[in-house]
Amino acid sequence: MKIHSVLSSGPSRLLTGLLLSSIASLLLCAAPPVFAATDKPAATAGHNDAGGIGWRKDNDVDAAFALAKASKKPVFLYWGAVWCPPCNQVKATIFNRQDFIDRSRHFIPVYLDGDTPSAQKLAARFKVRGYPTMILFKPDGAEITRLPGEVDAERYLQVLVSAMNSSLSVQDSLKLALTGSKKVSVEDWSLLADYSWDDPEQKLVNNKDVAITLFRLAELCPAGPNATRLYLKALSVSANTPPAQAGIDKAAALDRLIKALADPRLARDNMDVVTSVPGELLEYLSTPKTDARGKLMVAMNAALLQLADDTTLSKTDRLAAVNGLATLAKLDNAKPDASFLKDVQKRIVQIEQATTDAYERQSVVNAAAHAYGSAGLLDESDNLLKAELKRSHSPYYFMSSLASNAKKRGDKAAAVNWYEQAYNAAKGPATRLQWGSSYVSGLTELAPTEDARIEKAAQSVLAEIGTTENAFYERNRAYLDRMGKKLLEWNKDGKHQASFQKVRTQLDGICAKLPASDPQRAACQSVLSNAKS
Repeated sequence: MKIHSVLSSGPSRLLTGLLLSSIASLLLCAAPPVFAATDKPAATAGHNDAGGIGWRKDNDVDAAFALAKASKKPVFLYWGAVWCPPCNQVKATIFNRQDFIDRSRHFIPVYLDGDTPSAQKLAARFKVRGYPTMILFKPDGAEITRLPGEVDAERYLQVLVSAMNSSLSVQDSLKLALTGSKKVSVEDWSLLADYSWDDPEQKLVNNKDVAITLFRLAELCPAGPNATRLYLKALSVSANTPPAQAGIDKAAALDRLIKALADPRLARDNMDVVTSVPGELLEYLSTPKTDARGKLMVAMNAALLQLADDTTLSKTDRLAAVNGLATLAKLDNAKPDASFLKDVQKRIVQIEQATTDAYERQSVVNAAAHAYGSAGLLDESDNLLKAELKRSHSPYYFMSSLASNAKKRGDKAAAVNWYEQAYNAAKGPATRLQWGSSYVSGLTELAPTEDARIEKAAQSVLAEIGTTENAFYERNRAYLDRMGKKLLEWNKDGKHQASFQKVRTQLDGICAKLPASDPQRAACQSVLSNAKS
């Protein structure tokens, strides 16, 4: 389940994660070697002598690909941010594993932090927006696969191994698979099943066609775990992306889903689907007060309880299962009873208190607070978040969550104050733009009569934008567009024209300083374009 604070990076919704001997023959020869998850390659020069991953952090991606070609190694691109809970989860459960570190010596690891000067422009080039995004490329830049975040550590490594054993790009695998070709190997099917289909930036198929493509792949895939995963992902995408895919035999789909949920191995392998959209799946495949709804509810609850108690899963994934239980408990206007809420609280406390790693806490506390909120335990969520402000390396993230809780309560003043505190505490140009945009958006929605405050906040965000390199690419542009739409809506009747005009004039000045040939100029001018006559 990807729980993204301010921009769906997709996603999406929560994350956990989805190399090897020399891959020269994989990329250049007809008969690539087979790598196993237990391979332990020898150390190579140029990597961190302390044993960690030798990330390239210079943002010189062209140099990284030049090195990849010379060394006949793939490029592993990791796009993330310091504050991002799923990114911290990946650091705590994937990147610190010795087997992953060992394998990293056989690819060129590139780390793009969204707050570095050229990162947003590079993100536009490689079609990455949501944090985290991880892509494996051939040395020539062809995408081998785009790795999802909602897979536990062991499966993540299996996906990487499958990617390294495939001689096809994911695009070629998809084309062959859709023709029913026998040339698609089991590993290629596995890569298709584990591809990050819910990433809105993926370019394999149009986003509106993802569900029907997955249903088609599930039909063509040989029977087994890969076919089941493709089918469940198709259901998940369809249920979570209105309008839902039409023409589906819902009775057959419900039966197939129930059978998958009853299989402990399948339920665990598809943990991301089971925990991320349980309510949406129930509403998509059944109607209230029917036998179908009751059967699916029982099966879903049983699977979620199993996942919540599975100590081989990460703490964040277990909390995602708890969140799913809380979501189902409130479905159809039901009110969770006291014993259920007590059990939810007990589970959350046990997991949270057992988490000491700073990276992992950023993810676990976020998931725990969200689970509390889903159960209606807003006070408990607040208490946890406020306590974490003192120890988190990115407390502004939790301030935004406190703002969301206050908004749910109807406490508008507290909500905008938390949005303001989060903006003031945020660090990094892209991060400050994101939190500043959220502050302005929150003000226009919750305190629309405070013209002076809205004007000051918007002008503060624009002032920073005016001194930020590549300010109008990818996430930056998305947040500026969102802020612009909120300001346009706020002033749609002209009642706030004086303040709005000052903001627009300031933006016009920023746009005018950009060269006419710079594509950022058009992006800048479009932020408040609907207001211009």
